Amino acid sequence: MSWFDAARPRGTYPAALAAQVIVIAKEPVPGRVKTRLTPPCTPDDAASLAAAALADTLAVAAAAPVTRHVLALDGAPGDWLPAGFDVVAQRSGGLDERLAAAFADTHARLPLPMVLIGMDTPQVTPALLTEAAQSLVSGEADAVFGPAADGGFWLLGLRRPDRSLLAGVPMSRADTGRHQLNRLTSAGLRVAMVPELTDVDTFREAELIAGEIPRSRFAAAFRRVAAGLTAAGAPAGSPLQATGPWTVTSVP
Repeated sequence: MSWFDAARPRGTYPAALAAQVIVIAKEPVPGRVKTRLTPPCTPDDAASLAAAALADTLAVAAAAPVTRHVLALDGAPGDWLPAGFDVVAQRSGGLDERLAAAFADTHARLPLPMVLIGMDTPQVTPALLTEAAQSLVSGEADAVFGPAADGGFWLLGLRRPDRSLLAGVPMSRADTGRHQLNRLTSAGLRVAMVPELTDVDTFREAELIAGEIPRSRFAAAFRRVAAGLTAAGAPAGSPLQATGPWTVTSVP
């Protein structure tokens, strides 16, 4: 049994919750994704890790028992996109505006509650997404919030879109999560919380997450990248040098 199968929801949920899961992501093009991993990674290495994280995330999202699965994409879909996803192009603007637009554009086509995640938490499970969707569908909560270890957030769920809940929230900062949660509660929304997860932003975080999900695509990609960097010799002062040496193993 893989980590993915073991993480499938086991509750008494209906076959398909009347909700939607949105993955907001960039096309994994070298130089445009996971730039904080370079160095020690090359742009190609960083893109391969991003592609693996996205593949794991999409597989988990597809397994969530909801009515619709959506990819809000910056870029063009490729053969990495599994069947069963509706693709919505991201609009222009800052991340706050793009998140608000992803909710609005998804809801415009199908007015059901929405759970949105990014591509930086490949350790997410179907059970976590199902829990978030169930909170919205049941009416228990108006919003769902998943804090990230770096002070941001990895999940945001809303029963309906509202640009004012996101526009102007400072993004990519250590206090982003606090500002976003405050925006939700200040609007009078009942907010359900899901567990904190770590985003893949740094090489050390990539190592930790790969260790959490050793049978995943992301872990396999990380082992390949780490082996290549070890063979090439890590730059002085790089995270690889600081945390090595690496033992690269295969997982059946």
